[in-house]
Formats: sequence, structure tokens, C-alpha cells
Amino acid sequence: MFSNTTDLDLRLIRVFLAVVDARGITAAESSLGVRQSTISTHLAALEARVGFTLCERGRGGFRLTSKGERFAATARALIAATSDFVAHVRDIDRKLVGTLSIGLIGQAPLVENARLAEAIGTFRKRDQAVRFSMKVASPQELEEGVVNNQFDLALGYFWHRVPGLLYTPLFSEKQTIYCGRGHPLFHEARPPSAEALQDYEWVWRTYPVPEENIPLTGRRVTANTDSIEAATILILSGGHLGYLPAHYAEAFEQRGLVRAIGREAFSFDVPFHLLMKRRAADRPIVKAFSADLASAFDVEAGRL
Repeated sequence: MFSNTTDLDLRLIRVFLAVVDARGITAAESSLGVRQSTISTHLAALEARVGFTLCERGRGGFRLTSKGERFAATARALIAATSDFVAHVRDIDRKLVGTLSIGLIGQAPLVENARLAEAIGTFRKRDQAVRFSMKVASPQELEEGVVNNQFDLALGYFWHRVPGLLYTPLFSEKQTIYCGRGHPLFHEARPPSAEALQDYEWVWRTYPVPEENIPLTGRRVTANTDSIEAATILILSGGHLGYLPAHYAEAFEQRGLVRAIGREAFSFDVPFHLLMKRRAADRPIVKAFSADLASAFDVEAGRL
């Protein structure tokens, strides 16, 4: 009866699977490097251990029994688990082991995402066995995620400062007012005044952002969203004015679908920060990745 597994059993199982993969004892000779008689002896020994016939072999050819087919599937899972165990033991000796959870705001400028990708690529060249977990979320969700240990790091814009968190500036994103092709302002030659803008319907974010250059406190907000994509759809409808990241709106502008309103007068820059807990900054994984981010974003290493 097969009640435990020994080193010999593992060797016998590997021989059995080699025969299965080769579809016969004769074909398995070259891959195993042993004679047919030795392979047959190993198979017989394995069948004695498990207590049932695994395969039919002889002049009629090689064929697994129904129990042999089920055993082969289970044996493959055992060998795979053994390989995983060896890999995990090997990784234990690496300097950086674990999971790095990163939160992103989404729709960041392409050049900045390329810098983030560069940092990840540099980090992967370290002596590490780290699993990356990345999620796109709103600024509020990112901040809450860092506080609640859902994220080790977050990249986004944040409108206040929570005690115990580190906010390191990385880059800025220009926000500009846009209207869609069906909007009354789309074909206006002259940019409107701040007062005139307040007469139109707006789509606005559900989360705060840094103050505009010219605050429009009396705007008529008739739509809210925390999604750039959703804000774009509302602006494209021609019924709303709204702010969009200039880099994101550029493709729509080039196709004549949206128009920037008062680009010089009303645009403003939103700073993006790297966010983490102060006590997490010294974790080996976080510290190493922060150093790679500093290099990619050309930020002083001491600031991360």
C-alpha cells in the first residue's frame, strides 16, 4: 500500500512519466539512458508500491490502464509541486523576496509611464524574486489604500497631507478646459471670460484637485465622475465643459472632436507624487524600488 513517499518513489515516478511521455518503454530508453529491462523493473517496482497495474506493456504495445491515467495526472502534479518547492527554496537566499503592491491613478502621460516602466525594468535586474501587484484607482482610493496597507506605494495627485505618509513630487500634469464639437464655444474665435464660462454646464471630478489659476466658483456642475474616460464622453457630447489632462486630450483635439478653451488663461499644473508610509520606506523591497524610481524620474535619491 502506498502510504508515504520516499526518494525512491520519486525516481520511480519520474521513470513512469518518462515512459508515458515517450509512449513506450523502447522509446524511453534514450531519454532515460537505461536499458528496457531496467525500465521494466522500475515500472514493476512502482506498481508494487501503489498496489495496482499502471500500464499494459508487451507485444501489443504500451497502454495506460484507467487507474494509470489517473495516477499519471496526480504524479505530474506532485513533480510540479516538487519543482515549485525547489524554486521557492532557491529564492529564499535572494536579497529581495516578497510582493510589491503599487497603486496608479491611470492615464498618466506616456513619457511618465515609460519612466515607471524603466524603474521596474531596473528593479528586475536586481537579486530579487518579487511579485508585482498593480492596480489603477482614484486618488482617494490610492491614499486610503496606502493607509490601509493595500498598497506599498502609490503614484498620483493628492490634495492634502495625511500624517505618517511621505509625499515625494515626481512630475506635473497640465489640466486644460475642453468642450466638444457640438458645444456653443467650439467655433468661437475669441476665448471666453471666466464669468462667461460660468454660464455653461460642467462635468466635475468627485475628488478635489489643486486650485485653478482662476477659480470659477459659480460654475454649473451637472455631472460628476472620478473617471477621465467618463469625463471625456460627457465633453464629447457637446453638453459640458470640463478639465482634461492636456496629453490625454491631444488625440481627440487632433481629430477635431474637442477644443481647448482659454489654454493660456485657464490651464494649470497638477503635481504628481509618490506616496508611501514613512515606516515602510526602510523595507528592503520598497527602499530598492524607490531608488530605481528616483533614477528613472531624475529625482534626488535622498528625497525618496
